[in-house]
Amino acid sequence: MVEIPPIIQVGDVLLSSDILTEKFCCDLSACKGQCCVEGDAGAPVTLEEIAEIEDCLDEVWGDLSASAQAVIDKQGVAYTDKEGDLVTSIVRGKDCVFTYYDSLQNIEDCCLCTLEKAFRAGKTRFCKPVSCALYPIREKRLGNDLIGLNYNRWEVCKMAVAKGQQENILLYQFLRGPLVRRFGEEWYDELLNTIKELKAQGYL
Repeated sequence: MVEIPPIIQVGDVLLSSDILTEKFCCDLSACKGQCCVEGDAGAPVTLEEIAEIEDCLDEVWGDLSASAQAVIDKQGVAYTDKEGDLVTSIVRGKDCVFTYYDSLQNIEDCCLCTLEKAFRAGKTRFCKPVSCALYPIREKRLGNDLIGLNYNRWEVCKMAVAKGQQENILLYQFLRGPLVRRFGEEWYDELLNTIKELKAQGYL
């Protein structure tokens, strides 16, 4: 097999090749949603997403902790982090303000999202920031209207890697839904065609 190029271009999106080669499948029973509370900044959001989140506030307010409500009252649903990116507000320097803890599929004390809860209950039209849905893929704006996608490896997700290997699910397959949400069905079909070409050329 020929070594795959480190960067693959699909339309105006540049993907690190490990998105196509690495296996991944979230395992909530193991991590209990720690990606929502670990780290030193909130989830990246766009101005459009901030507006949609603000529209959801009345529906989710009662599910937020008192600490989260206080943070939102003080600085809003988002802020600019030290790298200059817009991110969701956080509590105590780590927890996203929209997290809550409950049991899910017999998983006790699982960290869940109040925004997604309201969406699934049919109370809102906005599910959650696309950056949350895409994780562990991180998006970065590049020059010339290009978008970069990278696989963000994190110790918190080590069990997701193990589950992906066990179930033989590649990262781009696991995140099909979020990738289609972000870039569209036509783009994802182009990604699949690119993968077919790479396989034909002996890269995969």
